[in-house]
Amino acid sequence: MHANAKLTPLGRAEMIKEMRRERQTPRAAAAARGVCEKTARKWARRAEEEGLGKGLCDHSCVPIRQPRKTAEQTEAKIVALRRQRKTYAHILMLVPVSKATVSRVLRRHKLNRLKFLEPEAPPPIRYEREHPGELIHLDIKKLGRFVRPGVRGTGNRADRSEGAGVESLHVAIDDHSRLGFACVHPNEKIPSAIAALEQALSFYAFHGIKVSAVLTDNGSCYHSHAFAAACDQRGIKHRFTRPYRPQTNGKAERFIQTLAREWAYGCCYQSSDERNAYLPDYILKYNWHRPHGSLNQNPPITRLPLYADNVSRHNS
Repeated sequence: MHANAKLTPLGRAEMIKEMRRERQTPRAAAAARGVCEKTARKWARRAEEEGLGKGLCDHSCVPIRQPRKTAEQTEAKIVALRRQRKTYAHILMLVPVSKATVSRVLRRHKLNRLKFLEPEAPPPIRYEREHPGELIHLDIKKLGRFVRPGVRGTGNRADRSEGAGVESLHVAIDDHSRLGFACVHPNEKIPSAIAALEQALSFYAFHGIKVSAVLTDNGSCYHSHAFAAACDQRGIKHRFTRPYRPQTNGKAERFIQTLAREWAYGCCYQSSDERNAYLPDYILKYNWHRPHGSLNQNPPITRLPLYADNVSRHNS
């Protein structure tokens, strides 16, 4: 129905019933509804022929005769060629129609883009632990060091800090509460991974969370005997993701994306040291103030029993 329609299907039915019950003339019924007599007679005729249900709905605007419509065989051939991943140019070589016709046919069958031929991806398998600390996701992201603003801050590709090297961002995020932690270490070797684990455990212990298990990828530092011993010493189960399946550690991967977009590359820092100095402030903002999409737009701290009663009181 258009925005200024005077008669909806319900209004048409009421008009027909008044004409039948109160013996109103089509002219009187049309005047009461603000339409012309011809309209009232049209809906009365349709109601008699098709009934009050189907007869009072708008008919299709498609013409009954379409002499210039593309033949069904031609349309089927275009669709079949497209399902063989033929391009528009290839189809035009095999079917004697215009490019506009090919475009309309493929758009009608939702095949106008090759990506529509790809099979639908299986729905993601979502899960969430029942209590904080049951599973902590760990991951590492390499970041380039710099001593002056680089291309991401200035837009000039000539602004580079050649030879500054790289450093590693070690992240941890709780599966249930999404409470996140991150720290920067010089590399992703075994001592750095163990030091990051200890920092993460201290961070979660400060918030009343006892870590029971950690989930990591199959990186060499996580597969080392030293990291396994560090987990055993603290009574933590160490689980690994399935090879070539980063979705298993998706919460950590998504946390890294957020850190990269909002912290690492969110503003123009004068140096990597200045960027690293801002990391604790951003982690505080992420956990206490930033709305989280998977938590009904609440910050992660609201998922912790220690703070759920009054977040503002603990953060004042």
